[in-house]
Amino acid sequence: MIKIVIAAVTSFLVSFFATSPTIKIAQKFGLVDDAGKRKHPAHTHKGIIPRGGGLSIYLSVLLTTLVFIPLSKIMVGIIIGGFLIVIMGLLDDYFDISPYFRFFLNLLIVAVVILFGLGIPYISHPLGGIIRLDTVVIKFVFFGEHKFLLLANLFSIFWITALMNFVNWSKGVDGQMPGFVAIASFFMGILAYRFVEHDISIEAVVLLSFIVAAAFAGFLPWNFYPQKIMPGYGGGALAGFYLGVLSILSWGKLGVLMLVLSIPLIDAVYVIFRRLFNFKSPFRADAYHFHHRLLKIGWGRRRIAIFYWLVSFLFGFSSLFFQGEKKILALLIVVVSLALFIGITNRVKKTIH
Repeated sequence: MIKIVIAAVTSFLVSFFATSPTIKIAQKFGLVDDAGKRKHPAHTHKGIIPRGGGLSIYLSVLLTTLVFIPLSKIMVGIIIGGFLIVIMGLLDDYFDISPYFRFFLNLLIVAVVILFGLGIPYISHPLGGIIRLDTVVIKFVFFGEHKFLLLANLFSIFWITALMNFVNWSKGVDGQMPGFVAIASFFMGILAYRFVEHDISIEAVVLLSFIVAAAFAGFLPWNFYPQKIMPGYGGGALAGFYLGVLSILSWGKLGVLMLVLSIPLIDAVYVIFRRLFNFKSPFRADAYHFHHRLLKIGWGRRRIAIFYWLVSFLFGFSSLFFQGEKKILALLIVVVSLALFIGITNRVKKTIH
């Protein structure tokens, strides 16, 4: 426990103190978002805000991991994956990479990490039992014999890539994303004690969870309203990547993570279906996310961010006690609540116009 506390405090401090020079680097090299010049429908900020916050978060996780967690094949893969995501994010902060090309890079990076042994052979069925994903095995010889779990690895790639994008979409308000990511990582760390069977120790998974939680918490004071730096695509994608990795390393805590991130995930699914229904690309940004709707009805940025944190904390705490059926019921409640809210806001909008 003492080691976990020291690691978490170290991660928080490194992230907090590394963010100030990151702001200066971003300003020096033009990694900024000028709302007056760069029109983006999803953005809610005004003025010129530095981007590239993912850099200080990654440095915190990297340095603290190297000090406190013994390196294994999987940990090396996670470190490499995080590095590639941050580089991609910094390039996007400067060049505004096509979302289609970014998505392709997401898949490629996650596939590389999966090859280091990160995969999930089964997931728990919400109504009891398990769903096996290790039934299709491909064997190949490359410096020794290797086994490729086709369904397990494809599902892991899909799961982590989806989280990278969905979590990134919920960073539109100051302090919104780093707060709920820190909370989600914290509860993943608590739940990691229960069952871990990867080629990595329980202590390593728990340490990584709290290190990630503390890194995003250390970044939060700089990102909370009024934000002095934005996470950028690298920060948002890195958050989803770490959460996806932790849910797998905790041996299939996908349901728990879906519950803790219920609002961001349901919001993302709704936005995708709405865009497809209107014959638009699911990658085309707009201002119809849940946080945009809250802004339109008069909620302040601090209030929206704290609301996201509060919901994440309540469901995270509940996940310590909920079983499969209760998790499903809780998700259904959130789905119905969001559907009613969206219906009400749509009707109000039509009445105004």
